[in-house]
Order: sequence, then structure tokens, then C-alpha cells
Amino acid sequence: MTPQQFVSAPQPAHKIHEVTCTVAESPRPPSMAAADAARPAAPAGDSGRDHVVVFPLMAKGHMIPLLDLASALAARRGDGGLLRVTVVTTPGNLAFARRRLPARVGLVALPFPAHPELPPGVESTDGLPSHSLFPAFLRATALLREPFAAYLASLPAPPLAVVSDFFLGFTQRVASDAGVRRVTFHGMSAFALALCFSLARTPPPPPGSGVEDGAAPFRIPGFPGNLTITKDEVPHAVAMAADPDDPVTRFLSDEVRDWDYRSWGVLVNSFDALDGDYAAILESFYLPGARAWLVGPLFLLAAGEEQEDDDGDGDTEGCLPWLDERAAERPGSVVYVSFGTQVHVSTAQLDELAHGLVGSGHAFLWAVRDLRRVVVAAGGRRAQGQDRQGVGPTAPRAGAPGGERVLSHCGWNSVLESLAAGRPMLAWPVMAEQAANAKHVAGVLGAGVPAGVKAGSNAPPELVGRAQVAGKVRELMDSGEAGLRMRARAEHVGRAARAAAGEGGTSRLALRRLVDELQRSYDGGRLERDDDGTDSARGGREAIEPNE
Repeated sequence: MTPQQFVSAPQPAHKIHEVTCTVAESPRPPSMAAADAARPAAPAGDSGRDHVVVFPLMAKGHMIPLLDLASALAARRGDGGLLRVTVVTTPGNLAFARRRLPARVGLVALPFPAHPELPPGVESTDGLPSHSLFPAFLRATALLREPFAAYLASLPAPPLAVVSDFFLGFTQRVASDAGVRRVTFHGMSAFALALCFSLARTPPPPPGSGVEDGAAPFRIPGFPGNLTITKDEVPHAVAMAADPDDPVTRFLSDEVRDWDYRSWGVLVNSFDALDGDYAAILESFYLPGARAWLVGPLFLLAAGEEQEDDDGDGDTEGCLPWLDERAAERPGSVVYVSFGTQVHVSTAQLDELAHGLVGSGHAFLWAVRDLRRVVVAAGGRRAQGQDRQGVGPTAPRAGAPGGERVLSHCGWNSVLESLAAGRPMLAWPVMAEQAANAKHVAGVLGAGVPAGVKAGSNAPPELVGRAQVAGKVRELMDSGEAGLRMRARAEHVGRAARAAAGEGGTSRLALRRLVDELQRSYDGGRLERDDDGTDSARGGREAIEPNE
């Protein structure tokens, strides 16, 4: 590929075309061209930059929130008109991205680098035949540095910012060389990210400190004094980072850490009432002046933006009408079960989970990647009637009537969608920072029940038996005082999430201020404080008090 060549995706309403061209950006619809022609000159003192480049990691859980961000940014109006937004990805991810974006968001595809350990044609983590290939996938993405640098160099004017996944550490180097601000995105809450950073800097107490028992609580440096965790609750990501021989740890050390902390700012898919108390802790791990911008839930900020129909994720099992029927008959009577798109659950654990769900006596809807594995685990039977196994949406629907309860692996996207819908959770963390999310939901917010799994180890997870599963599901569905209190807490968090994303909400204000501060930063401006002394990256709010 020559320095000026890219695979560029035009943006017709319903079709993707790939062409090789020397123009880095996707051709823009006539309506956008007309808007450009009518756009007034940038006001005096502004940078004049009006283009944001968004570069997600090629993993569904990392792409979706940044695609939502692109949609929200493209709808933002200011004195200079609409922002221009371009999403950078690879050819194999174009169709997925296009379905989730309004037509006015541009798409640019950089050819995915070949890697000897990766099967041909695999350009997203969900296509990896084994999770053991994830380190090789990351190393392949690092080879996108030169094509990305060539893309930025080909633009007629430098963009306002590059917003990119933290795994793509090379984007900081490329953006800095081009004189462009880079905003990093981890796909985690401020609570979880600050907790992981804190524990990585100051590891849990060693043997002989009096907390050898995995269930003994200890304090987290820099966090409020009443917040403690146990060794069993330490996120898997922290335990993994302590292993210098782990290939992902080596990649982070070689390609990410030294660049991530230099970012101009940190984009957080959360909201101020939920995460504002932890933002300053998170900011302390970056260069002075960097701010954590709480602009979520991003799927709510993007709601209402025109997107193409997603014909790849249909309800082929007819689960949604069944769910609506259950909600009409008995609101809140269904347990929605999902472990996301990346988590691997052993066949033995699937067996215990299937029997535990049936044994709980409650109706459930289970979204699985491979129904055959569940059927085999359950002894070759598909549950029918009151208890239902089937392939449903990958996250509970925020607008579904009745409000299901949720058994979740606690990936942040799933947690945030459940919280925004006001749904209590049975928190079952498996990997990455999920134990921190489980602690936040069940321990701090009181909006869920811990499944009782041990996360703070690189060892294989302990088997959770069917009796424990059934008992935890019954606890989640409890209609007594404790259950009512948990549901009230979840509904309170849901109202706060919707308010943050609504008109005049803290997240909408933070997104507007993020763009304003980026533009001001090129003129030597500094992040301002509001009249009440609050940070412009977050704004004033009524915090959600911790559960007592």
C-alpha cells in the first residue's frame, strides 16, 4: 500500500462499497456537502477544527460504545455547524459499523495487517477460533500505525481530535506527531479503571500482612475510606498485569502504557452521578491537566440517531414476543442471562448453570453464542414452556416492559445498559475488570446480588454449583424487603442515568464541553471550572449515595 492509498467506504443509505482511492475520507452525502458550503467561518479565537476521528479496537464490546459516540458527536451543533466525524476500522468491520451509524458519519477502512498466527480473514476478536490468539490479534493491530499515520497526513486539514481505544497505543504517537489531541477510551467505568490502576500501582497486601484469607477486606489506596475489597474481589485484569510472562501484559508494557498516560483526556462511558467521585482518582494516573470526561451512557446519547436496520442480529428464536407476554402477565418475572460475546464458560459450568436456572423455579431467557453447547450441557434438552432457553439480544432492552432481572458477566456495556433500565443484577464476573463492576453494582450501589465467584486469580475459575445458582437466582427475584430495596436502588440509578443523557443532563453537557475545550486547547486555553467550582469535564450533579 502506498502512503496515500486507503480502502474507503462510501456511505449510501443501505449498501457498502469498497474502493481503493487516494482520498482518505469517505465521500460525503450531498446534504453534508451543502451544509459544508453554508457553514460560517469559525468564530475568532476558535481553532477552526471541526473533524473528529474515532478509532475503535476491532472487538464488538469496544466498537459499539465508540460507534455510539460517533453518532452523538455527529449530531452535535455549535456555532460552526455540525461536527464532521469519521470512524476508522478495517474492511471486515465495515458492515457492522455501517449498520450502527447514521449516514452522515464517514467510514475509512485500513487493510487489516496479516499475521502468521491469525487465520486469514479474521479482523475482529469475535472471529478468533480461540481466546489464546488474542495476544497475536493485538500485535497485528499495532501494525496499523503507519497506515493510520498516512491517513492523518492525507487529510486536507488536521482534525480536532483522535478518540481511540487504549489498546491502540500507537494512535497517541501518531496524533502527537501530527499535532492533534488524542482522547483515550478504555471501555470501563471510572470506578473500575481507577481501582485497577490503584491496585496495579499498590498491589493487594502480601502474605503475612494479616489478610491472607481471600475474604478478608482491605482498603484501596486513594479511594474513600469506607470502601474495601477482598482478594477474591480483585479484578482478573490486576492479577494478569502482575504476571510479566503473560503475553497481553507484555503487549501492554511494550505498546500501550507509555502512550496511554500521555493522552490529552480520558473518555468514560459513564455518568457523573454514578462515577464522578472516582474521576479525580482516575485523572491522577495521567499527565497533569488531563481530565476524565463522563459522557455516558453513550447508547442513550446516540438514541434517536438514524441507523440502518441491523439485519444480522434478528430475533430468530422468537424470544422477544415471549418476553413481552411474560412481562404483561407478571412484570419482572424473567431472569435475562447473558455472558456477552467474549467470555468463555466451560461445559461443566454451563451444565451447572442450566440446571440451577431450571431449579430456581423462575422463568429465564438465556442469550448464548452457541445454543448447541447449552443443550448438550443440559442433557440434550431445550427447556420449554415456563422456562425458556433461546437466543435473544446481547443485552436487555432498555424499553422492554416489566423489567427483567439480569444475570450478567458484568462486562461494562451490559452493566451500563442494565443500570440505565433500572434492572437489578446477579453479578457473575469472569475476566478483565468485571469483578470491579460486580463490586460497584452489588457492593457499592446495592443494585445487585454477588454470585460469589472468586475473581482475584489467574487460576481457572471455581465451579459454581447448581444449588448455589438456584439460590442466588431466588435471592435476585426476592419479593421481600431486601429485594424491594435492591430494586429501588436499581431504579434510582436508572433514573439518574436517563437524566444524565437527557436534554441538559451532565453527560450531554460534558460532551459539549469536551468539544469546546478541545477547540480552545489549540489556542492555549485551559480547562475551565464552572461558576460553582465543579469541573467542566463533569458538571454539577446529585451523586448516587453508596448503599448502606
